[in-house]
Amino acid sequence: MKFKIAIDGPAGAGKSTVARILAERLGYLHIDTGALYRALTLLVLRRGIEPADESAVAELFGETEIDMVLEPGGAKVLLNGEDVTEAIRAPEVSETVSIVAQHPKVREHLLHLQRQLAAGGGVVMDGRDIGTVVLPDAELKIFLTASPEERARRRMKELRSQGHKVTYKDILLSIRARDNLDAERAVAPLRAATDAIPLDTTGKDVDTVVEEILGYLSTVRRCDGCSTD
Repeated sequence: MKFKIAIDGPAGAGKSTVARILAERLGYLHIDTGALYRALTLLVLRRGIEPADESAVAELFGETEIDMVLEPGGAKVLLNGEDVTEAIRAPEVSETVSIVAQHPKVREHLLHLQRQLAAGGGVVMDGRDIGTVVLPDAELKIFLTASPEERARRRMKELRSQGHKVTYKDILLSIRARDNLDAERAVAPLRAATDAIPLDTTGKDVDTVVEEILGYLSTVRRCDGCSTD
């Protein structure tokens, strides 16, 4: 049996990297749901639309096609046929995506696509409401955390490697602001599912975190079919 694995957590906790490597180890499909929201946010910024204007953002749905294409080097994100895999990681997108993602119409629009991609199992899906909203039936749910300072250092290193001129202070402020926005939004706020396993990644490398999750998955596999009486 191929399982559905949900990985949630705040910005910079390492969800996407961990989920990608975990999926590769298992031969599963990695679905980065944040990339879907980022792609829409990128279009919002390009069109000069006010991110907080839900009606204006929703008007883009009819002319927006977002796809994830699996290739040997990993998944690519396509926005109306354009490869935006790198563009959606720009700082301005990171600073705006939580505003766009908090709109009920946006979340409803993308929810169906996410569930459709995961319908057959054999997926590792990461985001902020996977275990609570998108895949509440996932066999394994992980909630990754890390200190804001650790997350800021990781994000700074990533962005600088991509050529962006950023400071640690600005990124830390952005992460804290995003944490508050994600936790306080009215629709699908960031929180751990009641049956999620908390995993603090502070001071841990990616391989260590992946191995821990594989250990939890082994337990799930052994208990597959166990009686719940």
